[in-house]
Amino acid sequence: MKRLLILSFLICQFAFSPVRAQNPILPEMHADPEVLAAPDGRYYIYSTTDGAPGWGGYYFTCYSSKDLKQWRYEGIILDLKKDTRWARGNAWAPAIEYKNGKYYFYYSGDQGERKAIGVAISDSPTGPFVDFGRPIIDSRPHGVRGGQQIDVDVFTDDDGQSYLYWGNGYMAGAKLNADMTSIDTTTVTVLTPRGGTLQDYAYREGTYVIKRNGIYYFLWSVDDTGSPNYHVAYGTATSPLGPIKVADDPIILQQRPEDKIFGPAHNSVLKIPGKDRWYIVYHRINAAYMDRKDGPGFHREVCIDPMQFSKDGRILPVTPTK
Repeated sequence: MKRLLILSFLICQFAFSPVRAQNPILPEMHADPEVLAAPDGRYYIYSTTDGAPGWGGYYFTCYSSKDLKQWRYEGIILDLKKDTRWARGNAWAPAIEYKNGKYYFYYSGDQGERKAIGVAISDSPTGPFVDFGRPIIDSRPHGVRGGQQIDVDVFTDDDGQSYLYWGNGYMAGAKLNADMTSIDTTTVTVLTPRGGTLQDYAYREGTYVIKRNGIYYFLWSVDDTGSPNYHVAYGTATSPLGPIKVADDPIILQQRPEDKIFGPAHNSVLKIPGKDRWYIVYHRINAAYMDRKDGPGFHREVCIDPMQFSKDGRILPVTPTK
């Protein structure tokens, strides 16, 4: 009888214990994850489809979850070769924003000899998405001489004004017009944090903006995506278009070689609706591809970990986990 009671107890414990997430959270190779808490109560992740030589992916997929632990494949939501007139490949680093009852999906694509940023629109977070038909960003800001038009991010402030951020080698930002498919060119601002080294905060790419308690937080990636040193730094501002003040301790996510965690960066951030609870969603290099000949830069996997703030508003260092 005693054994039966113990067995029943263990079965109940197993049945009601929470499902534990395990990093990576998505199957196969994905990178540059964008996370969305949608009005339907589900969470969605959109990403670069990785594993293609030379970052040659040409479509975007979507995964959804009710609990951030178990993720359901929702299919291909945008195929650049089939669904756009201007982009054939290099489907990289998307962003999504829900506004005015529509989902606006921003992405990087290959416009012949140069990269550009486009947008597709849907009534549903899983599509179908209809491309706008042409790039909305296809050139560098005035005065910027190098870098690519990739790694888009969108942030909507408390007053409803949305902003677009982009750039590799430089960080730029501008107000989005009400149509969400064009920018106010008079507001284009070069925001690149100055200084730093590859060991701390030298800006490379992957801007992501959040707001908490009236402070604007700018997160970005440092070094090359194929380097184990690829990591996340941050700064703050009092305006969505800067200027940015680099944090005193800017590194918030970096490799842990002892746990075979390399190159954790290019992140998005999730705030649980209605709570002061935050998560950082990022990619890291699959440890089996760390040798340069194996292409660590395009063999990446998506992970999630809690992100916390100190009482004085600093982002505390995140421990990347398995």
